[in-house]
Amino acid sequence: MVPKFIILDRDGVINHDSDEFIKSPAEWIPIPGSLEAIARLNQAGYRVVVASNQSGIARGLFNMVTLNAIHQKLHDAAQRVGADIDAIFFCPHAADDNCDCRKPKPGMLQEIGRRFDISLKGVPTVGDSLRDLQAGYVCGCTPHLVRTGKGERTLAKGGLPPGTRVHDHLAAFVDDLLGRKPETASAA
Repeated sequence: MVPKFIILDRDGVINHDSDEFIKSPAEWIPIPGSLEAIARLNQAGYRVVVASNQSGIARGLFNMVTLNAIHQKLHDAAQRVGADIDAIFFCPHAADDNCDCRKPKPGMLQEIGRRFDISLKGVPTVGDSLRDLQAGYVCGCTPHLVRTGKGERTLAKGGLPPGTRVHDHLAAFVDDLLGRKPETASAA
């Protein structure tokens, strides 16, 4: 049985992304509906974990104190709408550091499996870049691409792992997962 567990990328999935990196709490801006989507996952019994490459640390764009402040803002904003994120895992390394934890390598996700003592087989992983999906796929996760952030570019490039499902945004993924029809405004 697949545990009720979800792994989300951060930038481009939960919050707006920037090609110049998210370098301060002020630059961390949630995508409308993303935190409420996490709350709905929690209400359905899912544990939510974030897995994020944060090479801005290795590049000297921000430090651990700033990253912790960004993540505190994420937690605070999530809690205000009734959402809970169990943990945030991140890789602070640059691509040329050749570490095992930087996505698309599976080390960060494998560590999540070890820390939570679960098999990742079938666990949904949601990202906006190919490397998010590749890391999850290697670990047996079910890959889900959102069109937010870098998602449209990722989709256009192709080469997605087999079985990847595509969603407009995190809230649409949650609608699909929970078997709900998206809420629509009624015409007056």
